[in-house]
Amino acid sequence: MTDQTAPKPSSLKVLVYSDDIDTRQQVILALGRRPHPELPEVEYVEVATQPVVIQNMEAGGISLAILDGEAVPSGGMGIAKQLKDEIHECPPVLVLTGRPQDAWLATWSRAEAAVPHPIDPIQLAETVAALLAPRVPASA
Repeated sequence: MTDQTAPKPSSLKVLVYSDDIDTRQQVILALGRRPHPELPEVEYVEVATQPVVIQNMEAGGISLAILDGEAVPSGGMGIAKQLKDEIHECPPVLVLTGRPQDAWLATWSRAEAAVPHPIDPIQLAETVAALLAPRVPASA
């Protein structure tokens, strides 16, 4: 089968950062391969340390970064602020906060969105879809 429409990305790369493998897996399981029917499939890049987050983001190709604000020793909010300060045209960042009341801290970090723990799969998928939609070229 050949596709004669404008090329679409075959997948979007989403970086998922947390020092806790269970948190990374919760995010990936909550979103699945396609968080929204109108988006291409998602490819996940799992990261457990701040230096690897920076390395991946500087290399490019990441469509969205999901950063655990509760990670140690480097929390996702501090990393988000660093990314926004240092990377030209930084992709959107979603911060996982410890509780809903911490959303204001995500604003300080310049993250585009925040979702609290425990992760609500529906809220996470809706937020991710809203952040990724502008990064998908429109079909002709």
